[in-house]
Amino acid sequence: MAASLCHFPPAVSSSSSLFVGSKSRSLLLAVSPFKHFPAKPSLSPSRPWTRSYAVSNDAAAAAAAFSVASPSDPRESPSLGEITRPDFPILHQAVNGFNLVYFDNAATSQKPSAVIKALSEYYELYNSNVHRGVHYLSAKATDAYEEARNKVANFVNAADRREIIFTRNATEAINLVAYSWGVFNLRPGDEIVLTIAEHHSSIVPWQIVAKKTGAVLKYVELTKEVPDLDQFKGLLSKNTKLVVAHHVSNVLGSVLPIDEIVDWSHKVGAKVLVDACQSVPHMVVDVQKLNVDFLVASSHKMCGPTGAGFLYGKINLLSSMPPFLGGGEMITDVFQDYSTYAEPPSRFEAGTPAIAEAIGLGAAIDYLSSIGMEKIHNYEKELSEYLYYQLSSVPNIHIYGPAPSNTVRRAALCSFNVDNIHPTDIATFLDEQHGVAVRSGHHCAQPLHRALGVNASARASLYFYNTKEEVDTFIRALKDTIEFFTTTA
Repeated sequence: MAASLCHFPPAVSSSSSLFVGSKSRSLLLAVSPFKHFPAKPSLSPSRPWTRSYAVSNDAAAAAAAFSVASPSDPRESPSLGEITRPDFPILHQAVNGFNLVYFDNAATSQKPSAVIKALSEYYELYNSNVHRGVHYLSAKATDAYEEARNKVANFVNAADRREIIFTRNATEAINLVAYSWGVFNLRPGDEIVLTIAEHHSSIVPWQIVAKKTGAVLKYVELTKEVPDLDQFKGLLSKNTKLVVAHHVSNVLGSVLPIDEIVDWSHKVGAKVLVDACQSVPHMVVDVQKLNVDFLVASSHKMCGPTGAGFLYGKINLLSSMPPFLGGGEMITDVFQDYSTYAEPPSRFEAGTPAIAEAIGLGAAIDYLSSIGMEKIHNYEKELSEYLYYQLSSVPNIHIYGPAPSNTVRRAALCSFNVDNIHPTDIATFLDEQHGVAVRSGHHCAQPLHRALGVNASARASLYFYNTKEEVDTFIRALKDTIEFFTTTA
């Protein structure tokens, strides 16, 4: 699917999109009575890390539910966001005359200097192919590449390093399971259970495989704007062969109880594939504790480079699966009329891999681990509540997904709409008039948006290097955006 389809959908309401295209964007700049709300520059010193190998909400109720304390009190200790921001060069720039506020982290995260350095060092000092050479550069590259695999395995607590397969991204990892496991294990009448809130990458491959095999797709619908867990349990039967579920929704911000889903699924003999793209970067994910059969994640969402991701699969499953791609590196012997295949992980890594990117992912894991995933998760929980309740105070806004509470976990992202304003107009104005980067579109989740009764939404998504001050800047900018479109409508 073309990337543009993820960002510029048809209108979400009866109002037309006013500012799409270069001419109209220039018009926006010309007529906007824009107000200047630049983000505060961080004055906190950098702390060096030791490197170690919606519902429409009532504004009054929301304000009562959350106490908004000033995050800039000089007597307070610096936040994790303030401490880590110096590690990210890209954040220290002006966009359209304002300090950049980057709230598009669910799409891709920014990269710390340590990751950029790791990429540079590979190309400057030991650029070579892996596994194929005996000379110094090749041996050094191979060691670094395989050490990155070890780091991923340790990060998600895989039982065996061979259970980690490097892929180009999470989408390729899902397709690997679809074509190497699904095509050879699914039969007519077998059922694949998914939620309506899945990313397209967790839907489209299984649609294709279902047509090839005669399997049937069954979807868990929403209740109270989250996947209906009672329906989930009710759909499971002896015919269920695979369950596909996200860990954290990239639209709703909701967190599914994967351990319970795995338990229910295994009781009927089904395998479970988890999309962990929005969880692995933000919390501790233990594949052994969850007991998942397959799990996928992307490097670029966890401070690593683009062009790399990984598949975790239980070794007994991977060893039973045929190759996804044929070519070099994935073989044991090649004869004129047949070939024998290497054991995992090599069996699924045909050709020259993304060597620098895998090494960069390893550096990202070093960086995240030096901070501590529990610390990141706890800080983002605080940011999540602050973002949600500040956003809830904005008039005529609809936030999708559950409200955070003592019993409801919510990721640090909010997808939302404002009455009679197209989300792409919101995103465009925030960028051009305030230097605030948010997402607009269907976020590669069209079935979910249809279930919510809208075509698209705007989305603000945070990471540990963001701050409450940036949330305040975003809220002021959003209110100015709404005022502009309301007074010019």
